[in-house]
Amino acid sequence: MTTRTLLSPSLTQRLNLRLVLGFVAALALALAAALMAQVSGDRGIPPVASSTDIEVRGIEVNVTGDNPEDARSKGWVEATRKAWEKIDGPELPDARLESLVSAIVVEVENIGPRRYVARLGVIFDRQRAGPLLGGGGDRARSAPMLLLPVMMSGGTATTFETRNAWQRAWAEYQFGSSAIDYVRPVGSGSDSLLLTFGQTGRRSRAWWNNVLDQFGAADVLVPIADLRHEWPGGPVVGTFTARYGPDDRYLDEFTMRAESDEDLPRMLVRAVEQFNAIYTRALSAGRLRPDPTLELDGFEMTPEIRALLDEARAAEAAEAAARSAAAARALAEQAEAAPDAAGAPVAPSGETPAATATSYTVQIATPNASAFDAALGAVRGTPGVSASAVTSTAIGGTSVLRVTFAGSLSDFAAALRARGWQVTEGTGALSITR
Repeated sequence: MTTRTLLSPSLTQRLNLRLVLGFVAALALALAAALMAQVSGDRGIPPVASSTDIEVRGIEVNVTGDNPEDARSKGWVEATRKAWEKIDGPELPDARLESLVSAIVVEVENIGPRRYVARLGVIFDRQRAGPLLGGGGDRARSAPMLLLPVMMSGGTATTFETRNAWQRAWAEYQFGSSAIDYVRPVGSGSDSLLLTFGQTGRRSRAWWNNVLDQFGAADVLVPIADLRHEWPGGPVVGTFTARYGPDDRYLDEFTMRAESDEDLPRMLVRAVEQFNAIYTRALSAGRLRPDPTLELDGFEMTPEIRALLDEARAAEAAEAAARSAAAARALAEQAEAAPDAAGAPVAPSGETPAATATSYTVQIATPNASAFDAALGAVRGTPGVSASAVTSTAIGGTSVLRVTFAGSLSDFAAALRARGWQVTEGTGALSITR
């Protein structure tokens, strides 16, 4: 005979509730741990400080000497000559060339009893070498460009989520003599959440403006390295694509090959140099200019966009004038029908009191990026609004604006309702939804 233990319905419900609450708590802890792991840990590579010195990399030398020190000294002298020739410098004696060098960078070297084989970099001081190269004057540079290096390997695209060789190549390269003003994020902390490969596919100008404002940049550059390993430890073929702007526009691409994983960092350094050349050519051709649809101080809008804005402002001004005239006529009719009992003069029908511009807080429901863009445009286009600034962005939640309006809070609410918004008034603030 089998004996069963029956639980009351209320006890069963309490047990089920505890199980559900325990599962939710464990899930919340797991999500919190995952988020902390993504923004903490050993990530981020600080970029080297850029100088204006002239750096020449990848100089190969193979010399002999009486001893290791003599061979190395001769190798450095030969590297200096080769580097000077590579940048088309005039013929100079070795003693004069040595006075122009500020540093020798050892990339790879092998020292024998009487032989020195190395690949070196030579850095010339721009103050001393610039006039001899015809580069003593000021050079035109690009606007600040935010750099998002994307590495694709094994079907995974990463930027700053983890340290990688592509990020390191860009962080450690010396761009002081480049015409491109690179803004290179460190990649630590919130950078790994904000600057992802998915960000390159966003088209929202409002979203891009918030990202660029945080880094003081005018536009974005996206150098993509697609690495394919032919076999573990074997050759690596890299397909490199240069893109830029919030629309992820294509500029150029090229292919390189590294014979092994050990040769991969050198290949990536050469790829960085090639990217810099591509972006420099695009700048000279007038293609690498900040996107005019991004709201940036100090950059001119195209005539077409300026004409559209002027037309919209003119239409809004005409609409506001028509409303003012209608209000003035209504005021005059009221004055004629019911004159002031005390005999006080009535204001002329053509004059209305001037409204005072006041700043108000506006909370907007923004479920997605397109709703955020539409809300910004609608609020800024409301008659009477003279300025607006985003104080908090929450895609999928409630974003906050600080808006300057010529009139009272009630007038501002009425103007927004006239444009189809549902408005809730608070103390010095409005909450609006569609």
